[in-house]
Amino acid sequence: MKKIYVIDTSVLVHDPHAPEKFEENDIVIPITVIEELDGLKRGAGSVSYASREALRVIDGLRSKGNLSSNVTTPGGGSLRIALKEDHAHGPGGKQLSPDDKIIKTALDLKQASNGTAVVVVSKDTAVRIKSEAQGVEAQDYKHDKTTAAREYGSVTGPEDPRAQAILSVRYQMEGSTIFRRWGKDNQIAIKRQRAVSGILPRNTDQECAIDALMAGDIQVLALTGRAGTGKTLLALAAGLYQREKGHYEQVLVARPVVPMGQDLGFLPGDVEEKLRPWMQPIFDNLDVIVGTPQEKKDDRHVFKYRSSNYLVESDAVHIEPLTYIRGRSLPARYMIIDEAQNLRPLDVKTILTRAGEGTKVVFTGDLDQIDTPYLDSDSNGLAYLISRFINEETFCYLNLTKSARSALAEKAAELL
Repeated sequence: MKKIYVIDTSVLVHDPHAPEKFEENDIVIPITVIEELDGLKRGAGSVSYASREALRVIDGLRSKGNLSSNVTTPGGGSLRIALKEDHAHGPGGKQLSPDDKIIKTALDLKQASNGTAVVVVSKDTAVRIKSEAQGVEAQDYKHDKTTAAREYGSVTGPEDPRAQAILSVRYQMEGSTIFRRWGKDNQIAIKRQRAVSGILPRNTDQECAIDALMAGDIQVLALTGRAGTGKTLLALAAGLYQREKGHYEQVLVARPVVPMGQDLGFLPGDVEEKLRPWMQPIFDNLDVIVGTPQEKKDDRHVFKYRSSNYLVESDAVHIEPLTYIRGRSLPARYMIIDEAQNLRPLDVKTILTRAGEGTKVVFTGDLDQIDTPYLDSDSNGLAYLISRFINEETFCYLNLTKSARSALAEKAAELL
């Protein structure tokens, strides 16, 4: 049955093309949402970019009619901008917040809808709670929600149907042999207990992760798992090893610095000094690699990194704020995007469209630890990437389940 959806600002910042994705239903955007987007559009961050893009999408619909009445959307529904002068103040002349103005618009629509369901769509939990408290149905934005990350990513047994359900790279164990499979019938036995940059795998999950990190025909890799499973350490070790062998020009590491794309201007110092507190986990992992003895074979010289700082100073490892990655072209890089669960789907698209020829992109993250407002385990950029690439033969998704940090860390992850 046709519904009227009232969209708030958080939805359009999350997905600027949301107005095109409500099929044959009617969309109402309160004027306060346009005002909020106008206030957010200035700047270089991802939120500013999304706000500008959302305004462009809405402006593009003006060619089909007047936005004060109903204009046709690509899905066969309609969109209009709701303007209400009496929404500025509530009872007793109290100034209404933008959220309250959006809910007031939905209440007015419900009263005049002649039985048509009116739904507030928001990524903001507080808006959804307040809407339903005032008698208006509310829901999260559902278009990019996915459960694929829960269904796949495990090392399966020989009879597991999940190994046949997808075409992307997956791992299957038969006896003591681990096979890498891709497509419908392709498979190869992987090398077990393979060390990279002196780091040895501690469990089957890590053996498969090292194989995927080293495989040249896997262009995009998603590694998920709770803290201590070795995602970032293995990615850095594999990247450094392959750079030393000449497969890549540089290991580029990036992670979301501040939720919702804010910049680092409030911190003192240059870019490197600003980044250091946020990137310290990367340096901690580099210190582990630097401090790990590497095996010497056939009396050949084994390159030993002097320090984690040397890796950065020599440009073997480059740390890049995600805020400034838009517009760049990055060929022949081993890109590691850490804490990727804090990205929006739009951010993931931005990152992957920067990859040039010969670049491999590794996303690492814990889908149960979301720090960014308006995201959850089913709607963040990492989960979205997995759902969209799950049938691409150059993509691999692995979920690491066993902690390798320490017995204490594993026990804490289980109990706390």
